[in-house]
Amino acid sequence: MTFINTPDYRHDTPECLGILLANLGTPDTPIVSDVRRYLAEFLWDRRVVEMARLPWWLILHGVILRTRPARSAKAYQSVWGADGSPLLAIAQRQAAAVQDLLNVRIPGSVRVVLGMRYGNPSIASALTELRQANARRILVFPLYPQYSGSTTASVFDAIVAELSRWRWLPELRFINQYHDEPAYIAALVASIRAHWVEHGEPERLLFSFHGIPRKYFELGDPYYCQCQKTARLVVEQLHLAPERWALTFQSRLGKEEWLTPYTDVTLKALGAAGVTSVQVLSPGFSADCLETIEEIDAENRHVFFGAGGKQYSYIPCLNDGAAHLEMLADLVVRHACGWPELVTPTADNLTQRSERAREMGAVA
Repeated sequence: MTFINTPDYRHDTPECLGILLANLGTPDTPIVSDVRRYLAEFLWDRRVVEMARLPWWLILHGVILRTRPARSAKAYQSVWGADGSPLLAIAQRQAAAVQDLLNVRIPGSVRVVLGMRYGNPSIASALTELRQANARRILVFPLYPQYSGSTTASVFDAIVAELSRWRWLPELRFINQYHDEPAYIAALVASIRAHWVEHGEPERLLFSFHGIPRKYFELGDPYYCQCQKTARLVVEQLHLAPERWALTFQSRLGKEEWLTPYTDVTLKALGAAGVTSVQVLSPGFSADCLETIEEIDAENRHVFFGAGGKQYSYIPCLNDGAAHLEMLADLVVRHACGWPELVTPTADNLTQRSERAREMGAVA
């Protein structure tokens, strides 16, 4: 292996604290070839599909990537905006806003970058940007409130894969989850109440989380439990009776059992049972994306109406709302606490460090 070296390092170069905000990712464009490339990277991840590699490769390349990209491309085209992918556009605004907030809260130099687990900007490119900014300490913040091996741990794998190529490693910290963070719960509650002011309260409030195969939960993944806790904490603050809300899981893939109950099946049953009004939110997503805009707000709306429902609305993700951004910045400050170099070294200190290095024979 050839390592990435730093021969141009200077002892008088200021260091900075690096913040890497990570999310799932998106195709570069909604055309079939780009969607196929994105799906191939996503579905080949061992964390996403825990199956023997050879049979899965045959299924993936022999079946899935021959049929699914065209269908997915149509779905992406339906949500693509003037600024491109909604997930990427929102994530870029989140990163810029968190940068502004941290510039005020952290007295030293801080650099916030965005990296996507699949697609662009990649985790590797984000880390490269931080290395070039001389970030000697990096806090990795996957924007997944609830931990799962298929999401949060996969980001860790990508970090390790890239850093395994570096000669000089930075100090590293990792935020694993924030599913029960009080400010996160408060932001969700506030968004629901704001939606109620505009649309009224529904007969049923549905918390729809992205699903994972049930066997992952049975093997020790805490995702299911953390989803339950998030919903419970929100419901407690809303003072909702048990019969007025439910928790479901969306976006299943393949024939094996995933976490239940399923969102679409539940909506169909509610409509058939005479429930006329439903509102749905997806608290597991930090930004609206294909799975919320196209699946929840469009597809499942048709499912509910087709079963007899009358009123349906989707409560958007927290996205780049002020309360959400403040919470993200607060978490960064808290997890970066204790790193002694948060205050930028003075020019005099940097000069002294450089002079001492030259006395010992360094070029710079």
